[in-house]
Amino acid sequence: MAFRLSPKDDGFYDLFGRVAAYLVAATTELTAMVGAEDDDERKAIAKRIADLEKSADEAAHEVVRRIRSSFITPFDRGDIKNLITSMDDAVDQMQATAKAVMLFEVREFEPPMREIGTIIVECANLVVRALPLLQ
Repeated sequence: MAFRLSPKDDGFYDLFGRVAAYLVAATTELTAMVGAEDDDERKAIAKRIADLEKSADEAAHEVVRRIRSSFITPFDRGDIKNLITSMDDAVDQMQATAKAVMLFEVREFEPPMREIGTIIVECANLVVRALPLLQ
């Protein structure tokens, strides 16, 4: 497979933002799952999280492709890969948690579990706020 080297690719920031938005959406959905009233609602939420995870994977793969084809990257290639991988891994964890909730038919959530949900949404929003500072 041949790659065309481009002098500089600034599309990385858009992809970071896209994955961060998926992260916020996945954390928000997972928090909604904790408050869901019935299994059908939880199943629908799990499906939405799975869709977000797939979208995050696609964007992360696009970042890796761009790293390989860009002559000049906005910052260190390894740091770019680590950043996008960390965000994608966080979305993967949201999906794994949703799967566990469905698999083990968890229907009641303790207050600390609900609090963790709120905290992860706050953390995801901090990521979204921090990303523009990279530019």
